[in-house]
Amino acid sequence: MAVRDNKLTAVAELTDRFRGSSATLLTEYRGLTVAELKQLRRQLGTEAAYAVTKNTLARRAATQAGIDGLDPLFTGPTALAFVSGDPVAAAKSLRDFGRAHPALIIKGGVFEGRAISADEVRRLADLESREVLLARLAGAMKANLSKAAALFQAPLSKTARLAAALQDKRTSESTE
Repeated sequence: MAVRDNKLTAVAELTDRFRGSSATLLTEYRGLTVAELKQLRRQLGTEAAYAVTKNTLARRAATQAGIDGLDPLFTGPTALAFVSGDPVAAAKSLRDFGRAHPALIIKGGVFEGRAISADEVRRLADLESREVLLARLAGAMKANLSKAAALFQAPLSKTARLAAALQDKRTSESTE
């Protein structure tokens, strides 16, 4: 009976992690050593928790969390990266680690409550970080505001130049 209670507790914890994560990325780690897994955990940093789980428990937890479409991914040795911070940074870390260690295979994941494929995780990894995107947006907005200010000033400066030209013309006509 204690084994069943442990499994129920494990499923409940995994369900909470699925619900509390901004994203969850599924990987296959077959062929990685314990030292390499430790290195991967360090590379993911504090924004993601990397956990090796049993497929049946993870499948039940995903179902209880209301996530559909992950069942085909729960084959072979599976580990989950529960992302609490920026999903893009975690996806980049997994992608980069996978390049150095081909034994790590990204299977797919969950992003914004829906299942995503391995290709979508790779596209997520190719995005700029949130800070870079926000900085670009701020720069674009500042540039547009500068253009608007120049546009609003143009009629005033044109009018001033026209008035100066008329005044010069009048003074040249009165001196003749």
